Amino acid sequence: MSRATTVFSPGFVAVALVLLVVAALPLFVESGYFLSYTINVLQYGALATAWTLFSGPTRYISLATTAFFGIGAYTVAVLSEVLPWGGVLLVAALVGVVLALIVGLSTLRLSGVHFVIFTFGLSELIRQLVTWYEVNITKSIGRYIFLDITQQQIYWQLLALLSLALFAGWLIRRSRLGLALRVIGEDEHVARHLGINTTRAKVLLFVISATFMTLVGAVMSPRWTYIDPAIVFNPIVSFQVLIMSLLGGVGHLLGPLAGVIPLTALFEVLSANFPNHFAVLLGVTFLVIVYLVPNGVLELIRGWLRSSRQGGKGGQA
Repeated sequence: MSRATTVFSPGFVAVALVLLVVAALPLFVESGYFLSYTINVLQYGALATAWTLFSGPTRYISLATTAFFGIGAYTVAVLSEVLPWGGVLLVAALVGVVLALIVGLSTLRLSGVHFVIFTFGLSELIRQLVTWYEVNITKSIGRYIFLDITQQQIYWQLLALLSLALFAGWLIRRSRLGLALRVIGEDEHVARHLGINTTRAKVLLFVISATFMTLVGAVMSPRWTYIDPAIVFNPIVSFQVLIMSLLGGVGHLLGPLAGVIPLTALFEVLSANFPNHFAVLLGVTFLVIVYLVPNGVLELIRGWLRSSRQGGKGGQA
C-alpha cells in the first residue's frame, strides 16, 4: 500500500470532512448559546486530545493541565497590549515549551502515584506563585484583557488547535516515537533494555502536549475579559480533562472526543443546577466511569462488535 493511500484512508478523510463541517457551523448557526457551548466543547476537546498525546501511550496520569492552561492565559494578559496577537501566541507557546522542558526533565523519572501527586502540586504551586506576584508586585489580584477578538474567531482558533493536535497524534502513532512510547507504556524497564531513550521520548511528547494546552489557555483568555489565578488555575479543569479522556478511551486517537461531547453537556447541566455540589458530583462521575468503563467507551463498543461478529460466525458454523 502506497504512502498516499495510507494518508488518504477513509477514516482520515472522514475526520477531515467532519472538521470542515464543524468549521462552517458558525456561518449558518447564529445562536449565541450554540456558539458558547461549542466553544466549551472545542476547548475541552483540544485539551483532552493534547492530554492523551502524552498520557495515552505512556500511561502517566498528569494533573498539570491547568498549570499550562493558566500560563497561556496569563501570558496573553501580560503581553496583549504590547505584541500583536500572533506574537502573543508565539510567546505563549515558547513559555509552555520552556516550562514543560523544566518539568519534564526534573519529574519524568517519577512514575505512578508520585508523578500524579507532583503534577497536581505543580499546578497549585504555580497558582500560588502567580497570586503572590499579583498581590505583592502589581498590587492587584487579576488582570483585564481587552482584545478585538470575536467569539467566532475563538471558535475557529480552538478548532485549528484541535485539528493540529489530532494530526500530531496521527503522525506520532505512525512514527518510531509512537512505537517507543507504546513500549514504555507496557513496561519501561523493557524499553530501556531495548535501547530506547525513555527520558528523551517522554520529555519530547510531554512538551508537545503541554504546548497545545498552553495555546488553548491563550486562545480562551480573551473570552473572559477578566482573569485571576482562581479562574485560570482551577484544578477542576485538570480533573475534567482526565475524566473526559478516560470515558472516551485513551487508547484511541478520537477517544477524548467521545468523552468530551457527552460530558461537556453533563457538566453544563450540573454546574447550572447544582453549583454548590458540582465538585462532589464530579467525583461521583469519575468513580462511575472508572468502575463501569475502565477502558473507555470506544473500547467497549469495539468489544461488543467483536463479540457480535464471533457470535455471527459461530451461528453460521
